[in-house]
Amino acid sequence: MKKVYLGMSGGVDSSVSAYLLKKQGYDVTGVFIRVWQPDLGSCTWKDERRDAMRVCAHLDIPFITLDLRDEYKKGVVDYMFSEYSKGNVPNPDVMCNREVKFGAFWNWAKVQGADFIATGHYAQNINNELLEGKDKNKDQSYFLWTLEMHEMSHILFPIGHLQKPELRKLAEKAKIPVFDKKDSQGVCFLGQIDMKEFLKQNIETKKGDVLDCHGNVIGSHDGAVLYAIGERHGFDIFKNTNTQERLYIISKDIEKNTITVGSEVKIDSNIENFIKIKNVVLRNSTDNIKTCRLRYRQEKVKVRRISNDGEFCRIYLEKPEMYSSGQSMVFYDGEICIGGGVMM
Repeated sequence: MKKVYLGMSGGVDSSVSAYLLKKQGYDVTGVFIRVWQPDLGSCTWKDERRDAMRVCAHLDIPFITLDLRDEYKKGVVDYMFSEYSKGNVPNPDVMCNREVKFGAFWNWAKVQGADFIATGHYAQNINNELLEGKDKNKDQSYFLWTLEMHEMSHILFPIGHLQKPELRKLAEKAKIPVFDKKDSQGVCFLGQIDMKEFLKQNIETKKGDVLDCHGNVIGSHDGAVLYAIGERHGFDIFKNTNTQERLYIISKDIEKNTITVGSEVKIDSNIENFIKIKNVVLRNSTDNIKTCRLRYRQEKVKVRRISNDGEFCRIYLEKPEMYSSGQSMVFYDGEICIGGGVMM
């Protein structure tokens, strides 16, 4: 009987994953991964752990708590602080998957004699290829791009073939204790804490000016390093502007500590449209890259061509796109997620 260690969060997705794996004949152990959390605000990990324990008891499978706080702090939180301080906007979910769930967790599970690790991600592993989850509203392949080819052989995604409503019905039918539990929102380690408030307490920030497209000061913000391109909230506008226009951040200047907002992006069509990326992971040839995503749930953008600059790659897109340095660009061939990189 193949041994699987399943990362259990206390939510319905990982709980149904445990149910399905056991039904398929695996020797399943539920593992609650304790990650680092700030001292601020309410502490929710004990409640989540209790829910995970209840599910394991209901399914009659072993339960273990794995303390990966140090690994999470170093690989996710400290990385995040470092990137934000440089003016980049990192993706903590991507780093959590790479450093913790498919890094430290697998290293530990391997020592325990695991054949596989599993998670409740909405993605599919078919013949060691990473595919989007069947439920396109829930698909999480975007956050899994860092998985290397050799890692795919020991990873299971038990719920990737299900739509969320199907999963809920399955959970209720199996009398899983958390079948009606709400999905968690936001970054896992923060709970109810606002990301900007958390960052302001941990990195250096200072108030600055909000500019319009002509360079006029029309408002204020809490620090340019806190914002991502495309954001619509978190800054104050005090000068009369057209109230019908929805303003979003179209650029930021870290040195001058300013952000520029506008209602549309005007891009010079004569400029070659490419984005540089680093830390590239590819599970297939670049010839297979047809489209990419620059943001989670964004519609895919066609890739025209790719050129290799040694350490970096230039990705030429079919149309201009706004992006924030530090975010992920993820490559696809149809539903197959081929890999990705970090935009510069």
